[in-house]
Amino acid sequence: MTGTRGRTLGCLILSWLLLAGALEGASAQTKPEGEMRWALYVTLSPVWFDPGEVTGQLTPFWILYALHDALVKPMPGNMLSPSLAESWTVSADQRVYEFKLREGLKFHNGDPFTAEDVKFSFHRAKGSKTLHDRVREVVVVGPSRVRFILHEPWPDFMTFYGSIVSGSGWVVPKKYVERVGDDGFKRAPVGLGPYKFVSHTPGIELVMEANESYWRKVPSVKRLVFKSVPESTTRMAMLKRGEVDIAYLLDVPQAQEVKRDPNLKLAFSGGIATFYLDFLDQWDPKSPWHDRRVRLAANYAIDRQALSDAETLGASRPAGNHVPRTFEFALPLEPYPYDPAKAKQLLAEAGYPNGFDAGELHQLPPYFSLGEAIVQYMRAVGIRLTMRPMERGAYMALISSKKAKGLCVCSTALYGNAASRLSEVIPSDGAWAYGGYPDIDLLFKQQALETDRKKREAMLHQIQRLVYERVRYGPIYDYIWPSGVGPRVAESALMLINPYPWSAPLEEVRLKKP
Repeated sequence: MTGTRGRTLGCLILSWLLLAGALEGASAQTKPEGEMRWALYVTLSPVWFDPGEVTGQLTPFWILYALHDALVKPMPGNMLSPSLAESWTVSADQRVYEFKLREGLKFHNGDPFTAEDVKFSFHRAKGSKTLHDRVREVVVVGPSRVRFILHEPWPDFMTFYGSIVSGSGWVVPKKYVERVGDDGFKRAPVGLGPYKFVSHTPGIELVMEANESYWRKVPSVKRLVFKSVPESTTRMAMLKRGEVDIAYLLDVPQAQEVKRDPNLKLAFSGGIATFYLDFLDQWDPKSPWHDRRVRLAANYAIDRQALSDAETLGASRPAGNHVPRTFEFALPLEPYPYDPAKAKQLLAEAGYPNGFDAGELHQLPPYFSLGEAIVQYMRAVGIRLTMRPMERGAYMALISSKKAKGLCVCSTALYGNAASRLSEVIPSDGAWAYGGYPDIDLLFKQQALETDRKKREAMLHQIQRLVYERVRYGPIYDYIWPSGVGPRVAESALMLINPYPWSAPLEEVRLKKP
């Protein structure tokens, strides 16, 4: 009996030791390790560190998905995934949205996360005038409950607040921001995300370290480094040398080089951003661009498929609309065909048989080869343009000032559905609109209040059709680009959130085990 009891006890002790060892091993596995490095194609701007500064651009979410968190946000398999909000309810009259917040969370500096931070973050956010105009009041019901009261029912509230149309749903710590000010926050941002800010060297790099208390998941990688590398050839060289693990946005020659290298992997991502021509002077009756025939000629002058082949190995899809076909309420519109003879005919009919001097082309950086190609296509039919390369920050400041002249190759990447995509570019009061049409403005206001889905879809289709018929813009393509992934990467997190184009969620990135 004693021997049996001893053997049993010994087995129990051994089982306990094995279990303890397994738990210790599991714990060790969850400990963040290593460093993963990205080569970015633009210089990082400190304003991107602050969700409150996001105004209709997708690019800042590079940083926001690392440093910050939102009540609701796009995640793998769910474009409106509960995050800082555990759940939410909608009142019967569709005017009140109440969010139940996760409890016990703390910002990177130790400040507790509360409903006051949610209210504060919403009111200081500069993005999405559409969203802010429709919210009458934000009420703190309790430390973990916050209520949004709308002026009237608005079916797109969650699309605008819970997707990444703006940074209005992303939360910053009220006490910290009030103490250090907006400029101080940009210099040393504090958030709730999977990574903490370590340092930013302007023009060089951003360094972040894992937040091991992140509520969703402890990151696998200890340190993330985002390097500013505007030149595609340099990004490629750094990838080959192992100085970075992911090189975003490679030009075609570099992408082909990746394909030939067995140690590297070519990854395509995107499909959310649409490049388009904006005829900035079309609202001026004295400008040639005021004539619909001239704008139509510019559209016929462009070979969209050839541009896709030259810029993205043919991955980008020629577009006839601002709204990607995958979006809710999108109207499928065929791209304008390439017909330079028809373009010249239209210019002659408009009174420009010898073409005209069209001033400057403002090209969204760093896509200068696209701009150069557009200039050549236009010159071939008689529209004489000069491209003036600009740094991205200067370009954005100029276009948003609404003082630019000539032609712009712009891009919109607003998330959500057709209404959110059009909200900043089509209504005359949109952040990026240089003008507009009263009938389209009225339709846009009407669709925003329409709770019947079929009626709303009909209105949004009508808006897209009118924009197309009036040749308000010149859509080029839905942008899909190649990136290079190095041999150390086990999970790049590219396209985990489809169609979000960059690595996210960043707590999912992994390095291969040594």
